[in-house]
Amino acid sequence: MSEAPTPLPYGDPAFLADPFPLYRRLREDGPVRRVVIAGALEAWLVTRYEEGLAALSDARLSSDVRDAADTRLLEQLPGTERESMLGNMLRSDPPDHTRLRRLVSKAFTARRVAEMRPRIQAVTDRLLDAVVAAGSADLVADLALPLPVTVISELLGVPVDERHEFQRWTDRMLMRGAQPPDPAVVDEAWRHMRAYVAGLIGAKRADPGEDLLSALVTARDEEQRLSEDELVAMVFLLLAAGYVTTVNLIGGGIAMLLAHPGQLDLLRSDPALLPGAIEEFLRYDGPVSPGIARFAREDLEIAGVRIPRGATVLIGSAVADRDPDRFPDPDRLDITRADSAHLAFGHGIHYCLGAPLARLEGQIAIGTALRRLPGLALAVPPTRIPWRPGGLRGPLALPVTFTPGGG
Repeated sequence: MSEAPTPLPYGDPAFLADPFPLYRRLREDGPVRRVVIAGALEAWLVTRYEEGLAALSDARLSSDVRDAADTRLLEQLPGTERESMLGNMLRSDPPDHTRLRRLVSKAFTARRVAEMRPRIQAVTDRLLDAVVAAGSADLVADLALPLPVTVISELLGVPVDERHEFQRWTDRMLMRGAQPPDPAVVDEAWRHMRAYVAGLIGAKRADPGEDLLSALVTARDEEQRLSEDELVAMVFLLLAAGYVTTVNLIGGGIAMLLAHPGQLDLLRSDPALLPGAIEEFLRYDGPVSPGIARFAREDLEIAGVRIPRGATVLIGSAVADRDPDRFPDPDRLDITRADSAHLAFGHGIHYCLGAPLARLEGQIAIGTALRRLPGLALAVPPTRIPWRPGGLRGPLALPVTFTPGGG
């Protein structure tokens, strides 16, 4: 008789606060383990770095959720969210993925990201001006949340007078609190945003600007263009992949530093360590947990473990990124670590296209907060910090104190 799968209790606050003891046990038990997610969905969790890296490039594993034998993963999503998710690049495979990524890469360039630096800095400064004036803060609500959605609004060319409403509906659509959201409210948000985005695309088609959405509308590849549905799906991908994960990187990164005061002092004394610190945050406690979902196209084996066609395979980046065979002393946060080659942004053809932007936002937000908020410390014990339920990992709130009169 096979061993029963291990539940991953993403509704348990104690597990959410520290899932790593269970992840460690699963990794020690074997490179591939059966688990249960979302209360009832069975999956195969790849727990070790070498196998995870290989699985991320394995063409036998599909990104398309329609290849899953268990349809509940798709059916539990609100209808409009399901439609929007299926058309995006993250959930497609070659040749569709190849065409989509090539077109998007023409618009979402390294130069465009680099040109965002002054604006990201200005938004960060404005947000921290308010924090300094108030004398206390929740650095999730006051910095980590508003910064990425403001950046995305500007990237997409959302008119200034529409940004507050855009951000409000984005939060309703994507942000999950401690309690499960009302499915009707979430579906309404997805429907509202789909209609809004379709209208915004029409406006950019009629009068293109210098923003990313205009570039996506006009991007061509051998006379191919993104279809209307593909453009809508791409905007939703930018929101889903580029918003919550960056919120979690910023909030989680600051939380890690406050829980490790020696590392905080080290970074304050040498800001040049910040780029490496961001990579270590992503390795040590990244914004996706346990990892990246794939679906078996055929019967296959990973590390000698047979996985049936249609099975859900979770490539456990959060588990594998603490593999002691890859990272010495993996349970220690070390911002001077020489090699933090994590899997948090994936690998291979699906490597996160927005990784440079997320890194830039993380560096600016965290670096500026440390510079402008002297004496930064948690306002509550670490055990009182609430963590986001589900597979996107980060603090829901981060109440802090700091020395008045700072930057």
